[in-house]
Amino acid sequence: MTRLIRSLSEITDQVDAIVLDQWGVLHDGSAPYSGVPETLGSLDIPLAVLSNSGKRADLNAARMEAMGYPPTLFRTVMTSGEALWQDVEAGRIEAKTLLVITGSEGDAEIWAGRLPLTLTDRVEEAEAVLLMGLPEDGATIAQQHKLDRARLAGLTLYCSNPDRGSPRDGGRIVPSPGAVAHDYAEHGGEVIFYGKPHRPVYRALERDLGYAPERILMVGDSLEHDIAGAAGAGWRSVLVQGGLHAGAFQSDDPLADLDLLVAQSGHPPPDYMIEVVA
Repeated sequence: MTRLIRSLSEITDQVDAIVLDQWGVLHDGSAPYSGVPETLGSLDIPLAVLSNSGKRADLNAARMEAMGYPPTLFRTVMTSGEALWQDVEAGRIEAKTLLVITGSEGDAEIWAGRLPLTLTDRVEEAEAVLLMGLPEDGATIAQQHKLDRARLAGLTLYCSNPDRGSPRDGGRIVPSPGAVAHDYAEHGGEVIFYGKPHRPVYRALERDLGYAPERILMVGDSLEHDIAGAAGAGWRSVLVQGGLHAGAFQSDDPLADLDLLVAQSGHPPPDYMIEVVA
């Protein structure tokens, strides 16, 4: 049964490490949530970040530092884009010419770095698809046309951001790559997802932190990704009400709102719930 808490400090003695999502928990994409850097800095427990960002870990760490999170605050920053990069580097992915779909020009080149890859915008040259990001309004007509052609050509799509939507300032939710990847799969395409809720990224972070699964706490704002992924990995979890599902918590009874959200989504409930990180 989910327990309401007012502060993470109420449960730090029950775990060895706290892992936090980014968007909807630490920041809204442009600024940190009020008081969160100070709150986390006051906790006497190892902290880490696990994000469904298509970009590599160092860029995400730099983004958070620019928002006011000290570089020493988090022991580890792991992203789905980093996990995919590591698999390519280790030779676990055979495709070497990738059709890239990104939110901004140059993102794929920055991500690839020294990897022996050829990045292309031509479907006929590609061996697979790399879906890293989308423009704020979702896939463009040109991008969707390329994805349709890639699917018909039988190209595997590697999605390095499984999120279907992402919180922004003002409470906006913008489309994320996961929505496009699921559509690709629903129309018969092969998709390989990196990141939450898929278990490998949780196991990788466990090895890095060195703690048993049941002693790790995931703090996130998505039932589908953060909470379901934590449950599948054997971690404990805290759902933040003010992120992706903020619109679902409108009554004076947040636990009743949660019950309805869980029933509608089919995802497991969190162990704890908190209004904001405090």
